[in-house]
Amino acid sequence: MSTPTTPAPIPPQSEAAEHDLRYAKSPVNSDLAPEAKVKLYTDMVRIRQFEDRSLRVYQQGRIGGFLHLYNGQEAVAVGTCSLLGEHDHVITAYRDHGHALAVGMGMGELMAEMQGKFTGSSKGKGGSMHFFSPEKHFWGGHGIVAGQTPLGLGIAYALKYQGKKGCCLCYLGDGAINQGAFHESLNLAALWDVPVIYVIENNGYSMGTSQKRSSAGEILARRASGYDLEWAVINGNSLYEVRARTYEAMQRARERSKPTLLEMRTYRYRGHSVADANAEKYRTKAEIETYKRDFDPISLFRAVLVREGHLDDAKIDAINAAVKQEVEAAVRFADESPVAAVPEIFTDVYATIDENAAAQHGTHFFNKDAHFVGNQQVAEAK
Repeated sequence: MSTPTTPAPIPPQSEAAEHDLRYAKSPVNSDLAPEAKVKLYTDMVRIRQFEDRSLRVYQQGRIGGFLHLYNGQEAVAVGTCSLLGEHDHVITAYRDHGHALAVGMGMGELMAEMQGKFTGSSKGKGGSMHFFSPEKHFWGGHGIVAGQTPLGLGIAYALKYQGKKGCCLCYLGDGAINQGAFHESLNLAALWDVPVIYVIENNGYSMGTSQKRSSAGEILARRASGYDLEWAVINGNSLYEVRARTYEAMQRARERSKPTLLEMRTYRYRGHSVADANAEKYRTKAEIETYKRDFDPISLFRAVLVREGHLDDAKIDAINAAVKQEVEAAVRFADESPVAAVPEIFTDVYATIDENAAAQHGTHFFNKDAHFVGNQQVAEAK
């Protein structure tokens, strides 16, 4: 059995408040109103309960395809996305539920999307791995490992080209840092001073192989040094630390158009996906339970807010009850939503087709005047 090669992310809950004091004093955290702090806690609870309920729906056979749960990593998505401004954008990989909720997407549209319903965020065409919301500046949800990294670079380059003070948060897993597309993206980000922030959510095992066996070097973010990029290793279970240190990178991007590579040390409680039958073989049950008991980001931030006087048992119970109602309403919404009508297969294929614009290049594979038998196109009789 292999064990995590990353250092223990934070002290146990009994010492959590003391640990967070220095980051609580950071202006980006100390300026938060009490209700804003409670909202951050609530947002993490929303992700946790949404994921737990999604697992049940999957087990009932109502979600097809893969399901990558975010349990244990909530402080990363909530902490970073809570800092988003008018011209900031987000793109991520296929473990995208937490980020989608953190940017403000609704539980109903997400649950419906996972069930392939027409009311889903991608009209039921994307499923769990492909949440999108242009109005929230959220660009997916991508299934190709590291495939989102050059796209995040492009989004950030567009901001610079347009003269906007913004950045793109581009998330990737520790398994993606060895992909060529990621290193090509780092190179261009450095060469062109692109305001992109790459966030490695390092949960220690990528798809099922420990970091020690899959990646050279204990500190993944140090690879940025080869491209003369700023980098940092961050305690991904401490919400205050995530916010304080990500804010520094975002200001660097907004004000100076400089990229950064951040490594968030975190942990996933579930397998790589629900289909990961070996989740308790490449790591021990005891290890998983230790992380849940001593390093859980929700429990740790709850302890901090209790110490600060912003939470008590009554408020905690009320938050849990309200979130449970929200999740159940989302499930009902998805269950009662229709699947797409058959003609919808022709929509959202090419922008030129959907917007009735003249095609500049390429062809539309599906068209209303033809059907396909095998690989041969046969003209419809008229």
